[in-house]
Amino acid sequence: MTTFDPATLSYNEQGLVPVIAQDHGSGEVLMLAWMNAQAVAKTLETRRVTYWSRSRKSFWVKGETSGHTQELVDLRVDCDRDCLLAIVRQTGSACHTNRRVCFYTSVSSGEEVELMSPEA
Repeated sequence: MTTFDPATLSYNEQGLVPVIAQDHGSGEVLMLAWMNAQAVAKTLETRRVTYWSRSRKSFWVKGETSGHTQELVDLRVDCDRDCLLAIVRQTGSACHTNRRVCFYTSVSSGEEVELMSPEA
């Protein structure tokens, strides 16, 4: 076992790495977001998933305003060290549209089909 250092990840030119969030219980892919090295470190320290908001250019702790939180269960690094998989305990919706997951639109035979409605 070796000590993990966020600096060993391969970040893009903006200093970010993509993070896929997956539900610990169901295995559902919930969303994709971005982290910088500080967000990775904060997530590991607090166990509350912290992303980097590209639009606001600031940290974004999932659920900070919505209450739809992500508790980190495990953080996995892919083979190229350029993508992360955050296995989380999701409380509430993962998507800002109030759907359980962000991947709610299917493309089938050239047509878009909405697979789920927002949660009540």
